[in-house]
Amino acid sequence: MSHQWKKKTRKELKIRKVRNILLKIIAAIAIAIVLFLSIVYITNVTSRNSEAKKIESYGQHVSVDGKNMNVFIQGEGKETIVLLPGYGTAAPALDFKLLIDELSPYYKVVAVEPFGYGLSDETEKERTTENIVSEVHEVLQQLDIHQYMLMGHSIAGIYSIDYVNKYPDEVTAFVGIDSSVSTQPSITDAKFPLKTFALLRNTGLLRLMMKVSADPYEGLAFDDHMVEQMKMISNKNMYNPTSLNEMEHIYSNFKGAQGLTFPEDLPLLLFVQANNEEVEGWIPLHEGQIKNSVHGKVITMDGSHYLHHTQFKKIAEDVRAFMNEAK
Repeated sequence: MSHQWKKKTRKELKIRKVRNILLKIIAAIAIAIVLFLSIVYITNVTSRNSEAKKIESYGQHVSVDGKNMNVFIQGEGKETIVLLPGYGTAAPALDFKLLIDELSPYYKVVAVEPFGYGLSDETEKERTTENIVSEVHEVLQQLDIHQYMLMGHSIAGIYSIDYVNKYPDEVTAFVGIDSSVSTQPSITDAKFPLKTFALLRNTGLLRLMMKVSADPYEGLAFDDHMVEQMKMISNKNMYNPTSLNEMEHIYSNFKGAQGLTFPEDLPLLLFVQANNEEVEGWIPLHEGQIKNSVHGKVITMDGSHYLHHTQFKKIAEDVRAFMNEAK
């Protein structure tokens, strides 16, 4: 009996010892995680404050709905091109700068940074197509710009098809840079994890993820100073509340555009990524948009979705040639 009791006691002591070791390991891991998250959070806050002082202003502010929208203007040509960014482009005026430099000797180029983008304020107004289009139009009205070509990248294709139907007397042409099409099969009504994105931003984990990710500007013609500015503005704007609200409206904005077509008499030039493996029928979708146009053209290009990062010279040349033909 005594031997069995001693054996049982030794077993209990061993179990207790293993449990204590496990508890210490778990506690050490928990402390390490808390410490790591604290460092990430503090680094994010201090970096954000530091970067806010280093971000250089560009363009000019225009008041819309009591908030400031940033607009960058370059060139003094008789004809005006208004540039609209794709979703989530952190600093549109800088992102388009290579293309702006090619266009501005011949056109007045106006790069609009919608609310939540670039150096523009954020807004609590819902990011519906109707509101976004109305705000861009108000900016142009205040700048006394009443005749212009719209040039839009990515999701700007959805906003622009609404825009040209609302203001047909103002828009002289639409140029799409791998612009979205309302019927593309890649858009679903699946809900985005908005709270997760907000948590990543607020904890600083998003900044860490961006830091360890591949450099999106590597090998491009941007100089180092420009890249540094774009990265700081990206850290400032990525997944901000305005951007997340626009994300929430993506499906409904695409659905709302499905009943719209570009006016037949509107010159329509679409630059399209030649090898888009993510969206089925990418080129035919764009060919469908121009089929009834009196003056419509699809030009396929090698490159990423951001065609204007690498094909800026060709885009500028083709725009000039196309508009001369359309006259």
